[in-house]
Amino acid sequence: MNRRRLCLFLLVAGMPVMLLAAWTDTLKVYSQTMQRELVHTVIVPGSYATSARQYPVLYLLHGAGGDHRNWIENVPHVLDLADRHDMIIVCPDGGTVSWYFDSPGDPASRYETHFTAELVPAVDHSYRTLPSPAGRAITGLSMGGHGALFLAIRHPDIWGAAGSMSGGLDIRPFHPYWNLDRHLGPIAQFPERWDAHTVINLLPQLKGRNTALMIDCGYGDFFFEVNLAAHQVLKEMAFPHTFVQRPGGHDWAYWSNAIKYQVLFFAEYFEGAKTRH
Repeated sequence: MNRRRLCLFLLVAGMPVMLLAAWTDTLKVYSQTMQRELVHTVIVPGSYATSARQYPVLYLLHGAGGDHRNWIENVPHVLDLADRHDMIIVCPDGGTVSWYFDSPGDPASRYETHFTAELVPAVDHSYRTLPSPAGRAITGLSMGGHGALFLAIRHPDIWGAAGSMSGGLDIRPFHPYWNLDRHLGPIAQFPERWDAHTVINLLPQLKGRNTALMIDCGYGDFFFEVNLAAHQVLKEMAFPHTFVQRPGGHDWAYWSNAIKYQVLFFAEYFEGAKTRH
């Protein structure tokens, strides 16, 4: 792992005292399922260096065209959030347009298997984590919002909480875009694949579960209507969830603000999980 650390100095009684702030690691994980090495960024809170305890982990996914550096490059205060809420934040490489599932049409794009069978075990092995759903959450923006809910719904044994920011929660209206045909085939020819790989159709699987869920999307976002539709499905299911709608578009200005509330939501989930276990 490659490591970058920032040290802050506080004057106490005229003497400098070193405080460790959050730092970033580069975690390389070889994927047997895709036969290549993937690089992931891990944000470690400053307290980790002086504590022997285990830490909850938030998996924070990028959008289409992004990579594992997107969050820290566009929203540097995500490091401060790791410190403030005392959690590890993993920013994985999810591929340019993978949509975070195992592609039926492209065997080289198997991100669901990579995340669940390779990345999560590697993180738990490399860091002092809380290795249970009570200690793991997942969220992301755009394609990553879809991926976060897709993975959490399908793998409740891994993630106990999930979120989405401006997520493409129903990919079917957008079938001409983002190479989705390459992964799923033409929608007219393979409608069942599209139905099986879109989040809005998976929401009924949440019945009877206690997954903590937060969905956030701006009024001006081209994904707003599919987010509102997902909210309506959850309402009809009477499934408890937090739904946030406010002014904003599909851009980093919106996500830079949204992530603060998402991390707070997960921090409260982690804190509550302590009392439940």
